[in-house]
Amino acid sequence: MTTEPALPVSDDADGAEGPETQHFRAPVSFVRRGSRLQGRRQQAWDELSDVFVIDVPRVSSDTSVDPEYVFDAEAAFGRKAPLVVEIGSGLGEAITHAAEQNPEKNYLAVEVYLPGLAQTLQRIGQKNLTNVRVVQANAPEVLSTMLPAGSVDELWVFFPDPWHKTRHHKRRMVKDSFAELAARALVPGGLWRLATDWSDYAVQMRDVLDASPCFENLHPGERGGPDGPLTQVHAQGLEGKEASDDVDTRGGWAPRFEGRTLTSFENKAHQANRLIFDLTYRKA
Repeated sequence: MTTEPALPVSDDADGAEGPETQHFRAPVSFVRRGSRLQGRRQQAWDELSDVFVIDVPRVSSDTSVDPEYVFDAEAAFGRKAPLVVEIGSGLGEAITHAAEQNPEKNYLAVEVYLPGLAQTLQRIGQKNLTNVRVVQANAPEVLSTMLPAGSVDELWVFFPDPWHKTRHHKRRMVKDSFAELAARALVPGGLWRLATDWSDYAVQMRDVLDASPCFENLHPGERGGPDGPLTQVHAQGLEGKEASDDVDTRGGWAPRFEGRTLTSFENKAHQANRLIFDLTYRKA
């Protein structure tokens, strides 16, 4: 199946920018996929979307967010509680599992892929959850304008698109500008949890967050050395890389986040003999 850019932007977009268009100018970190709903997903959407889908005003596409719109979590959930936001929630496996295990917290699933949101609604219905809401939206817009500053207790970015080709690295989600948006949305002391199964993206994530004055690594120096995951990727020649004796002396990798259930996506990574890199940072 062919894909097309999800938003009408180019890598060399020019022209005047106003506040309402600034976050459209950068290359997007996702591609358009099919949005047709069928069967149980369509049924879940028909039955549950009125309650659980956040209906945001748009400005240009079905993933855009009007910069004047501000999410009111207390109104959406009918209560005041710690808010956990997952960016790129996929099929909703991680967030619905966490919501079931932690009913005292509110969860917001952010995803651009409509069938993924419909699948999340289906899981919400199966588990009889009341503490999850979903929104179809571009992540930078959610973090920059939709969410009030200092309103998120935990931010999750699990297995974002790695954009393997060097010329596409600019499309990776986790970069300096995204870290600034994450810091804006998080409460002081809030946690940013990340995971990826691609070592070079893991290194980029670590570099970006270590360099940010807004975050501190909760596991500095951990899981480095000869037994660390990055050293193992080098030593074993994983991910199609040529084996080398490079040792990751820096470390900083978190232990696996126990609150993240083993999803079908992560299981495929294990089957492909890729190692998982976890990172946990706290907003300073």
